[in-house]
Amino acid sequence: MPTFAPGFAPALWLQVAIASSWLAIVGLLAAALQRWTADPEVVRKVVHIGTGNIILLAWWLKIPAWVGIAASVVFSLVALLSYVLPILPGINSVGRKSLGTFFYAVSIGVLIALFWRSFPQYTAIGILIMTWGDGLAALVGQRWGKHPYRLMGMQKSWEGSLAMALTSYGVTSLVLWGVQGHSWQTWLIPVSVALLATGLEAFSKLGIDNLTVPLGSAIAAFLLNEGYLGILLSTIGKRLT
Repeated sequence: MPTFAPGFAPALWLQVAIASSWLAIVGLLAAALQRWTADPEVVRKVVHIGTGNIILLAWWLKIPAWVGIAASVVFSLVALLSYVLPILPGINSVGRKSLGTFFYAVSIGVLIALFWRSFPQYTAIGILIMTWGDGLAALVGQRWGKHPYRLMGMQKSWEGSLAMALTSYGVTSLVLWGVQGHSWQTWLIPVSVALLATGLEAFSKLGIDNLTVPLGSAIAAFLLNEGYLGILLSTIGKRLT
């Protein structure tokens, strides 16, 4: 059976140093792109996707949950301040009012608190769907979105939603395969997760999808893959009858 995490954990200072180095690389790449491109949305999505991939590094290094939660709190506060002060101009200057950066940081902390100690794969699923799925959906929709539709006053595109669905499926199936190997759950459960994530992303407003998509995706994957959804539905049914 495949496994992702190594059989050892480096010292905490080395874990933090490696993770910080990755974030520094993402930051430098964003700064370079900001000088080379006039499209702030591209810069924002590079940071969006690149930062989220740190969860795979944290999982491999076995970084403790408290470190991830503490980092989430710090970045959440920085994100809130950035809406008042020009702390993160390359991320927030995309011409729309949104709390997406704040929700992004909050969702990482919540997912780590919920799953990291016993089921880190669901933390990874939620965060990677948020980063890769939502990030690629926006870029594909803007560049190749020829068939728009509107929901709750927001314009989306079928091309962007398709990118969200396919990416969410790919992320979920690959993570599950890396943990539990080949099984029907590995390939079929991601279909439901992808559809849910796509729906949540389509109904997003003010960046709330950076909270609803990762939490909804991770919880759905957990309930379906661990068999708890059947138990939950059975319990609800017994109480209603």
